[in-house]
Amino acid sequence: MVTDNALRLVPLFRILTSSLRNDRWQEFKRVFRQGLSAIAIQTRRRVGSVLSLPVLASVGSVKEPPRLFQLASGYWISQALYVAAKLRIADFLKDSPKSASEIALATGADEDSIYRLMRALCSVGAFRTVGADKFTATALGIPMQSDVPGSLRTMIVTLGETHYAAWAHLLESVKTGNAGFPLAFGTEMFDYLGRDVEAGAIFNHAMSEYSALSSCAVLLSYDFSKTRSLVDVGGGCGRLLTSILRMYPSMEGTLFDMPPVVAAAQEKLEFHPCRERCTLVPGSFLDFVPPGADTYLMSSVIHDWDDEHSITILRNCRRSMRRHSKILLLEFVVPTKKKSSFSTVLDLNMLVMNGGRERTAKEFRELFAAAGLKMTRIIPTMSPLNVIEAVRDQSADDSAS
Repeated sequence: MVTDNALRLVPLFRILTSSLRNDRWQEFKRVFRQGLSAIAIQTRRRVGSVLSLPVLASVGSVKEPPRLFQLASGYWISQALYVAAKLRIADFLKDSPKSASEIALATGADEDSIYRLMRALCSVGAFRTVGADKFTATALGIPMQSDVPGSLRTMIVTLGETHYAAWAHLLESVKTGNAGFPLAFGTEMFDYLGRDVEAGAIFNHAMSEYSALSSCAVLLSYDFSKTRSLVDVGGGCGRLLTSILRMYPSMEGTLFDMPPVVAAAQEKLEFHPCRERCTLVPGSFLDFVPPGADTYLMSSVIHDWDDEHSITILRNCRRSMRRHSKILLLEFVVPTKKKSSFSTVLDLNMLVMNGGRERTAKEFRELFAAAGLKMTRIIPTMSPLNVIEAVRDQSADDSAS
């Protein structure tokens, strides 16, 4: 049986034979070696004899563009996912597989373009074909459906809109150390999200989806049984807080966020079974934090901000804490060892969006110390996030007195 690799070598041997017959051997060898240099990089094989069997086998095995090119064009895939999420294609396929024409009719899109979009997303595993001409979501693509456990639909939409536009200014962020978001939208990120109703709603919904993913990780990693009162600082629409309140029925909770966010939370939580134990307080954590709670929780808040603003937020929490209160941060912790970590790429996103950053354990410890707090432990969870616990630094209290 003739293999696919062998068939791919047939044209090469034809050119080789022609070159030998027509005195083009030296030119053939030069061109072939140039090609082998690129192949060697892709396959990590050392180029030896021009016509060695390993080298020829490498020629037949290269079926995709260089890995570096695929990485550089990765936004093609992210934008394709965005379009599918924006058009709610996964929702439309929820009950049964559909053809490109049916998807196009339901979404108001061009049939041929929908087919090409679905074909591309099938190639990366988000969808798959059924029969001759129908498509359905795979396990990888199901989270693009709305209102399913682990849904990422609105997260993908906000990544494909506000984040995508801001990332066009990564170069300026790297050169200046400042956020790229204002260059794309004319104002700081949170000011823009407060002013643009649609973008703000999508962002808040995306953060709510994110909280749904992280709440189980927190509840299965940290024991809140000694917490009688908890303030969720920057708590969005209350998804994480209400998850904690449901598991701990004797706890009282306070949701603290910007006025437009709290207004949206008021509507979402109106008929929630924990609503009577949940107080909603509007305000900015850069100005104050509600006082007197046992525990202050911030989920993916501190990474939004540079050190100066982060210390201000933590100091405001410290001023509101009782002597034995605790602060919990739910954050990525950047590993100090040289190994691959999503947190290092997320760190760039924080730079671009709001001038924030991901931090190592040492950097968190130093941040707490600057705010008069003492980091006590880092608790890993079942997710990539960690629970970082801190208390008031009593030595700072003694020195102040």
